[in-house]
Amino acid sequence: MANHATSDGGIPPRDAGNRGLTRVMTLGGTYGTRNYTVKGLRDQKGKRVLVETLPFSPEEAAAAEEAGIDTMKVRFDPAQPEPAAAIRKAAPNTFMAFSVPLVAAASPEEAVRLGYDAMKLGADAIMCQWSPRFIEAAAEAGIPVQGHAGLVPRKSTWTGGLRAVGKTLDEAMWIYEEIKTLERAGAYAVEVEVVPEELLAEISRRTTLMTSSIGGGGGGDIQFLFAEDILGNNPPPYPRHSKQYRNMYKMKQEMQRERIAGFTEFINDVQNKKFPATEHVIKAPENLISEFLEKVGKSS
Repeated sequence: MANHATSDGGIPPRDAGNRGLTRVMTLGGTYGTRNYTVKGLRDQKGKRVLVETLPFSPEEAAAAEEAGIDTMKVRFDPAQPEPAAAIRKAAPNTFMAFSVPLVAAASPEEAVRLGYDAMKLGADAIMCQWSPRFIEAAAEAGIPVQGHAGLVPRKSTWTGGLRAVGKTLDEAMWIYEEIKTLERAGAYAVEVEVVPEELLAEISRRTTLMTSSIGGGGGGDIQFLFAEDILGNNPPPYPRHSKQYRNMYKMKQEMQRERIAGFTEFINDVQNKKFPATEHVIKAPENLISEFLEKVGKSS
């Protein structure tokens, strides 16, 4: 993507052109550079599958950006915005949709306010499980919104619990209508969770929304997987739709064993008078202690 001049005379980073970054101003009023804009993402629909993750730490976000991830989702808690802000800072050039809590907005007006709070923090979009009415209000306010369809965990009581959705004709039609309703409400994308791959592929062809697949196989425009699954941060069992490319959990266990061993050896050395050794202490200059004792003795 080309870089664009800005009214404030800002100049993109030196490598912006080489990395294909675009100069942007966020809805919160901050200038920056991004790998994608909403338009840029939508221009990719039907051309190639994008890759998306949700990091849980600044280190994971920085690594994902360095590796070349296309987009990220970031959990956003308006009561504790610092973690999301730190992740935004760690990956400043990657398009990010802040995932806002379902129960944090109880009206369209609150939805807009929550969206604005996320955008002020540097979000490029918000991701939500809101009703179309709330999404319509946010979109009308200029906030790019990604909705949620298929298995929506917090609403799973309506679909029979935490299970695959869309394996019957009625459910398949319901998912399709849900996505079309989000489209009419003004969303730019939708996360579609744990549905048949073939169904998602057909729906993706019939909506202008970018479909982000998690547990929907290769049927979406975006392939989404949590960073904790990619990195293997947790022990088994793993979600069926996930793949572990590393085993950070094993590494963390090994690190913990090393921590325990280090503390144990330190305790033993102190108890057995092996630490501190000569090389760890400062020796008093010659005559210092005798002069000190003489001085102390005279003054006591």
